[in-house]
Amino acid sequence: MAKTTTKAGSSKSTAAKSSAAKSTTGKAASTKASSTKTAASTKKSTSSKAKSAKTSTKATNKVKPASDAAENLREFLMDGLKDIYWAEKALVKNLPKMAKNATSKKLTQAINKHLEETQNHVARLEDVFKALGEKAKAEKCDAMDGLLKEAEGILEETEPGAVRDAAIIAAAQKVEHYEIASYGTLATYAKHLDEPEAMELLVATLNEEKNCDVDLTELAVSEINLDAK
Repeated sequence: MAKTTTKAGSSKSTAAKSSAAKSTTGKAASTKASSTKTAASTKKSTSSKAKSAKTSTKATNKVKPASDAAENLREFLMDGLKDIYWAEKALVKNLPKMAKNATSKKLTQAINKHLEETQNHVARLEDVFKALGEKAKAEKCDAMDGLLKEAEGILEETEPGAVRDAAIIAAAQKVEHYEIASYGTLATYAKHLDEPEAMELLVATLNEEKNCDVDLTELAVSEINLDAK
């Protein structure tokens, strides 16, 4: 009889343990499910915030036009002409300094030749304004202003002689490349707007800028760069 009681007690104990184990397993499963749900919710929230931040960044990157912003190609052409008009006038003032700091006679001659051309470019731009029925007006060209400041800095960073001459050519060609890009674009706009007279004047200057760039390259390759080694 005692043995039967022991077995019964043992069965109850085993059942109790099983029940407790199931309870623990159930709690663990419930906790895991809750944790997974929380993680998913957090991930979703983070993703939502990231998308919101990305959208906000895109909105911030949009540039609001100025009150006098160009509304059509003709107005944009005029803005470009005002910029390059300022640029050419600034060059007339700065080229003599480059010429005085050059050691090579050929380089000095090339700069002085382009100075004369630049003076003609200023007058030619005034003819372009006239052809378009507009008054000639200059507005500061930030790009040219930066290039000229860089050119001045290059003079300070190089010793007089072949090295400085090479630096002057480098600075001058950066200016030429900017002008080539500007005149090429402006001439294209003039053609598109059916302004043949303005286009021909702009193309004439464009060709002179290209020729000057070629002359500077030949001088650098054949003489200046070799002497600067």
